[in-house]
Amino acid sequence: MIYIYAFLFAGVVCLIGQLLMDLTKLKPGDVTSLFVVIGAFLDIFGIYDYFVTKFGAGAMVVITSFGHLLIHGALLEAKESGILGLFTGMFNLTASGITATIIFSFIITLVFKPKN
Repeated sequence: MIYIYAFLFAGVVCLIGQLLMDLTKLKPGDVTSLFVVIGAFLDIFGIYDYFVTKFGAGAMVVITSFGHLLIHGALLEAKESGILGLFTGMFNLTASGITATIIFSFIITLVFKPKN
């Protein structure tokens, strides 16, 4: 059942993103930024943690998870290190994802040619 919940959560997020692009003048970058902010906002109030426990990997894959991880790491580090932890803690939980994105993007640019 957890697989169905994960699939449905990620599908609903994608559906909302597609509707935002189709029914408004928002571009993909705008929707991505909006989802990161929404994920961060939901984590501030502890709502996104409920999504993670209820929907599992479905809640951890979508772009809202990035906002959740940014705020979650910042708040955890702020409890330990004080106000400076707000700035350094953001990268504790997201560093592996950002590093993987950079490495895979570099490899893909070496393998494929751009059209122009």
